[in-house]
Amino acid sequence: MGDLEQALGSPAAGRDWVVRVRNALIQVDADFRMHVEVTEGPRGLYEQVLADAPRLAGRVRRLTDEHRTLSVTVGELLARSEKAGDIVDTAELRAAGTDLLARLARHRQAGADLLYEAYESDVGGET
Repeated sequence: MGDLEQALGSPAAGRDWVVRVRNALIQVDADFRMHVEVTEGPRGLYEQVLADAPRLAGRVRRLTDEHRTLSVTVGELLARSEKAGDIVDTAELRAAGTDLLARLARHRQAGADLLYEAYESDVGGET
């Protein structure tokens, strides 16, 4: 996410800027795919959370739903950044990329809150 933030914040000087943003998006895509695998995959984090704290099923479902929408958004931004020549609307790409960063940050915060609820808070009655 840091590379994407830096790329988006740099001067939008033609095709070099678009390439830099695209490369950062490729990394975000790879990192996010890994995140989804670690959380949703077999014996993943969400499976463990549900086993240990079934009361959090709704929050796990919301995070899982966000995975799908965030993956689509990353794919759309990658497609926009692939346009040939200088026809990419840099202002629009910057705005959409910045929005993606904010959504990813909120998702990360919600995941941290989920783990806190599952393992650090004492609600009583669960082991």
